[in-house]
Amino acid sequence: MKPNKKANEMTVKELAAYIDYSVLKPEFTEEEIIALTKDGVELGCATICINPGYMDLCEPIVKGSDTMLCPVCDFPFGTSSTESKLKQIEIVARYDTVKEIDVVANFGHIRSGKYDAVTADLKACAELAHSYGRALKVIFETDALNEEQVRKTCKCCIEAGVDFVKTSTGFLTGYEAHGATCEIIKVMMEEVNEKCKVKGSGCIRTREHFLQLIDMGIDRMGVGYRSVPVVLGLDKK
Repeated sequence: MKPNKKANEMTVKELAAYIDYSVLKPEFTEEEIIALTKDGVELGCATICINPGYMDLCEPIVKGSDTMLCPVCDFPFGTSSTESKLKQIEIVARYDTVKEIDVVANFGHIRSGKYDAVTADLKACAELAHSYGRALKVIFETDALNEEQVRKTCKCCIEAGVDFVKTSTGFLTGYEAHGATCEIIKVMMEEVNEKCKVKGSGCIRTREHFLQLIDMGIDRMGVGYRSVPVVLGLDKK
């Protein structure tokens, strides 16, 4: 859904509401996680994306703010069993501060053409998240897929009843990193046709790219902590 004004006319607060602030690097210390979560809350980002093990650490920081938590399940590979994914979702969905849950689709299954298995896996995840009143965002890892595979996975997600389709984890190795290009976002938007929302993540590092995706009608973007001040225009002195 296109916004009612151009991205370059939006306030910092309006722009921050498009951001899932990524705090996912496994090497982060607890002090770093706390500081970055506080930064995302102060800016008014939609959510802070964290690893599930840090729910208790981060929950007090977001409580009472406009920013909520978005734990990432089966991250970054998506290759756990459905049973394992469901257990992770169940644990994090119980927290009142959780707005949405990200989960990684099994992109090895996607590349193998096992679309029925992909749909069944995601349907179970979506149904459980929804039973707790949480939205589910599904990461495809689009840099590992071709356009046909991306389109077919969008169809799987619609059939599974997920709330968002999403491009990348930011942790894929062995492939060129393109992330949320305008081209792949256009493909995903065409395929879901407003039946669910679209989140771009990976390689969103310039203000121009960030604003362009908003003007295209993207719903959310995952942005790393170094790039957040850049895309919001706060890095200018």
